[in-house]
Amino acid sequence: MRQILFAGVIGLFLTLVGTPLLIKFLARKGYGQFIRDDGPREHHSKRGTPTMGGIAFILATLIAYALAKVITGEDPTFSGVLVLFLMAGMGLVGFLDDYIKIVKQRSLGLRAKAKMAGQLMVGIAFAVLSLQFADSQNNTPASTKLSFVTDFGWSIGPVIFVVWALFMILAMSNGVNLTDGLDGLATGASVMVFGAYTFIGIWQYQESCVNAATLTNPAACFEVRDPLDLAVVASALMGACFGFLWWNTSPAKIFMGDTGSLALGGALAGLAICSRTELLLALLGGLFVLITMSVVIQVGSFRMTGKRVFRMAPLQHHFELKGWSEVLVVVRFWIIQGMCVIVGLGLFYAGWAAEK
Repeated sequence: MRQILFAGVIGLFLTLVGTPLLIKFLARKGYGQFIRDDGPREHHSKRGTPTMGGIAFILATLIAYALAKVITGEDPTFSGVLVLFLMAGMGLVGFLDDYIKIVKQRSLGLRAKAKMAGQLMVGIAFAVLSLQFADSQNNTPASTKLSFVTDFGWSIGPVIFVVWALFMILAMSNGVNLTDGLDGLATGASVMVFGAYTFIGIWQYQESCVNAATLTNPAACFEVRDPLDLAVVASALMGACFGFLWWNTSPAKIFMGDTGSLALGGALAGLAICSRTELLLALLGGLFVLITMSVVIQVGSFRMTGKRVFRMAPLQHHFELKGWSEVLVVVRFWIIQGMCVIVGLGLFYAGWAAEK
């Protein structure tokens, strides 16, 4: 358990101290945010704010995880390393996107096909590798069964699983990306979900089927390969994002950019897949789902009827155009995300208790 605490504290410290150094470096290089002309008028004042801030919490998470292992003398696990690989790989795709936006002053960054290709390469590699490396209980980091609180139903097979994993990775990555439109919104929401996965990992470790002989009800145990290490990863991410939020909250001194949003989305999907809580993620990350659906509804409505449902999509900009201040939107959306996490954790516990 100590490694969970160490990972969170180190991640927090590194971003609190390291982010202002990154801000100075990016400002000196002139790596500022490109603001779309069709966005809310108030956002034009943010033009030139340093971006690619995701570098700070990606590096902080990787270092925090490694140092927690060194300090406690514990070995890394395949599940933990795979989630970190997915986070870093998606972050690299986002970094290339951000870099092109800055250097070429092109608001769309990478071409759509190139960006999708990068995400697919990283996602497929993660999905394929997650079905390898079985432990002594024959558990691999991921399962070919669908899951909510635990696995259920029949195996969907490795091929369909890869497609399913890709859908989750792309959906969450782009969901966080769409949410990252206001100062601190995506960062604060992510902190809550990573906190939830820290709790879930600890609970799954305590009720693991590996310890079935000592459990009061072995039938309710969790068949997750490395639950404690997933909690370490989640704690490192939570701490790193918390420290980054100090500098990212309104008025933001730095933006995470696609570097950060794609990395966070990948990490969320990876944690859900490896902890066997895939469908539960839709509730734990409810704000990301809600904002993504607002874009789907807006685009679908305009294409079918020529009319828009919202003044602007994603949803947070709709409320800005209705007159809500940026801080008001962020705080109220954080409250929505907090309620999603509370309900999600409640269902997680209820699902476990029902097995008893």
